[in-house]
Amino acid sequence: MLSVLKEYTTDFYRLFFPKICGACDCSLVKSEEHLCLHCKLELPFTEFELLKENPVEQVFFGRADIDFASALLFFSKGEKVQRLLHNIKYNEQKELALYMGRLMGQRLQNSPYFRGVTTIIPIPLHPQKQNIRGYNQSYLIALGINEVLKIDLQNDNLVREINTSSQTRKSRLERWENVSDTFKLKDQEKVNKKHVLLIDDVLTTGATLDACAQIFKTANGCKVSIATMAFVD
Repeated sequence: MLSVLKEYTTDFYRLFFPKICGACDCSLVKSEEHLCLHCKLELPFTEFELLKENPVEQVFFGRADIDFASALLFFSKGEKVQRLLHNIKYNEQKELALYMGRLMGQRLQNSPYFRGVTTIIPIPLHPQKQNIRGYNQSYLIALGINEVLKIDLQNDNLVREINTSSQTRKSRLERWENVSDTFKLKDQEKVNKKHVLLIDDVLTTGATLDACAQIFKTANGCKVSIATMAFVD
């Protein structure tokens, strides 16, 4: 009886506050969570996690000393992945970020190139920016990944000391200059001889991730890999 009552209450609630697909904003049916079936089937997975020297890894050739790099989805302007990122970053869809992180975790778990990873570190926001937004989307994605991988997650060791301006409208060179000397490690010993997986929401020029990866060069025997939710080809 209680279960039936709970179901009726849920149905009544959804009449006025329907659950929305994070990729197309259509109402979800009972069996759907976060994404509608149509959008799930159309997600543009890169499958780069299974490919050495993939296009994401090539972004860092000659720049950062990266062990491996991958991205979950291809990004195309005006398409589903852009809407997903927008909802996560600006519309407070935190559960959607966790869900996408779990999808990433499942893919990474099956990749031979990520099996040696010991530590997950999300790209941090400056405290001022995080206070305004209320959360760090990269941390939420990392949380979702770690629900699958279940390894060390460090959220406060890598910090952003300078509150940089948005990268969105900057040229490639301006992006590099904007994040130079922006990050630091609070406790280097925590990453000595670790294999760190840096997590970010989207990869464009790679300037931010490269700036972070450079920080770990000072640690003893630390390896760095990278995984992002989306890749701008």
